[in-house]
Amino acid sequence: MMEAFRRAILQPGPPETFALKIVQEVIKPQKQTKLAQDENQLLENMLRTLLQELVSSSVPSGEEIMQYGKSIDDESDTQGVIPRLLDVVLYLCEKEHVEGGMIFQLLEDLNEMSTMRNCKDIFRYIESKQDILGKQELFARGKLVMLRTCNQLLRRLSKANDVVFCGRILMFLAHFFPLSERSAVNIKGVFNTSNETKYEKDPPEGISVDFNFYKTFWSLQDYFCNPASLSTAPVKWQKFTSSLMVVLNTFEAQPLSEEEGADNNLEEEATTFNIKYLTSSKLMGLELKDPSFRRHILLQCLILFDYLKAPGKNDKDSSESMKEEIKSCEDRVKKLLEVTPPKGKDFLCSIEHILEREKNWVWWKRDGCPPFEKQPIEKKPVQNGAKKRRPRWRLGNKELSQLWKWADQNPNALTDPQRVRTPAITDYWKPLAEDMDESAGIEADYHHKNNRVYCWKGLRFAARQDLEGFSKFTEHGIEGVVPLELLPPEVRSKFQGKPSDRSKRAKKEETKTSSHQVEESQIATPASEVDGEGMRADMEASAALMDADVTAGTGNNSQGGTPTPDEHQKQSPDIDVGQEAGQLEADAEVEAGMIDGETDPEA
Repeated sequence: MMEAFRRAILQPGPPETFALKIVQEVIKPQKQTKLAQDENQLLENMLRTLLQELVSSSVPSGEEIMQYGKSIDDESDTQGVIPRLLDVVLYLCEKEHVEGGMIFQLLEDLNEMSTMRNCKDIFRYIESKQDILGKQELFARGKLVMLRTCNQLLRRLSKANDVVFCGRILMFLAHFFPLSERSAVNIKGVFNTSNETKYEKDPPEGISVDFNFYKTFWSLQDYFCNPASLSTAPVKWQKFTSSLMVVLNTFEAQPLSEEEGADNNLEEEATTFNIKYLTSSKLMGLELKDPSFRRHILLQCLILFDYLKAPGKNDKDSSESMKEEIKSCEDRVKKLLEVTPPKGKDFLCSIEHILEREKNWVWWKRDGCPPFEKQPIEKKPVQNGAKKRRPRWRLGNKELSQLWKWADQNPNALTDPQRVRTPAITDYWKPLAEDMDESAGIEADYHHKNNRVYCWKGLRFAARQDLEGFSKFTEHGIEGVVPLELLPPEVRSKFQGKPSDRSKRAKKEETKTSSHQVEESQIATPASEVDGEGMRADMEASAALMDADVTAGTGNNSQGGTPTPDEHQKQSPDIDVGQEAGQLEADAEVEAGMIDGETDPEA
């Protein structure tokens, strides 16, 4: 079967003319155009064995792997045997005749079997096929294999001698993977502490050099390697600032002239640029006169200050004095960069612009790396000859006119589940609750509590949906309004402590008010009893007058006339006696009714 493939890849012509045919002859698949899983595995094992034989046969000839099998008389555009095999497999994967990850597996095997000189040619082939390898049907199957292949190449390369090749690999990964790929994002912000700068610890003999300055200068690299250690250890920060002051004072005392800047052509140095400087004490004097060396050190200082200024998980550890020292040191570094030739002002403006753009990436990582890609909008083809007429809207634009007619055209718009609604109070406060979690490491500049619009909307929601949380705003601020169930335990304990002085004072005033009301009710009770007795006396007097009128009317009817004043005086004692008797009877009946809890209507 391998011989059939070996003969096939030597055939002239594009792979689409014979690739599928040779697979059908060798494998004899159940389906004519697509292999099953076991058939894919059989084909992959055969191709990997064939590739290994081709690489082994190219070693005795001394030819480069990608040029093996190419005749001297062939034209310049012809390919070797191995690139021809890779093209055939790539075509089969692209047309989905075989599994899409097969080509990535062959490329990984080829890099592992090759020397670094041949790996450059192999990687050049990978770069030329980047558009095909990046297609969705191939990328989904082979992205992890390609990432592993590139990482293995980076481990094998020298960071000092193969800088250009390392840069090509990183650029390929940046283009091959989507911009929002999380595998290339340092979410936790971990520093590469293994990048140590080694320098001399003991002074050399016979060389006149300020060895104390030498050690102080190169000791700064320990802090540049791990900036997070400065904010957690005040002692380290003091040592760093004292060492940095010595270096900055030396740079200011030995300014560079324009002639020294012109002697060092930075554009020519870029072609032979090394990633690290030499740390020999013999070169200290020459390095101080090198403008690119000074810019390298000063730029490291700006990057460190930019990290320390960005508030986040280390914001509580940095004091006001530390912030002032950072500000003063940053101003001095910028002045030194500005006066460092050539074109110091332009260089400083470029660095400030880069650091400002870096904040956008910090925001992006803080928001969870949302995807940047957007689906393209499909454009409807316009018929030939049809004139585009600008529509006229009743209320000036499409949105307002559509909103005006919404009730007639879509009566169910208000009940649509996909309609934009006012969020629940717990959903709205989730971002702020995540920011309050110290383990999340959110920088204070990007904290939701600093967003005035967000806080104002949240207070409106709390006033409508959560009055208990809204009442905590005066005591704890905006963070107190967040529902407790959204907070982690260590943060929740801050808002579940003892009541404040204000709440204690309110409870004390409430207790005073209730006791005062009890006293007033006790005082008002005797007064109501006195009022009740006065009302009873008035009722008795009115009843007596009514009895007197009735008695007088009865006497006049019996005599057939109106009584004279003398007769009225004679009858008054009887009226008084009757009135007193009536009062006694009425009082007895009223009291009996009050005791029984009932009121007699006749009485």
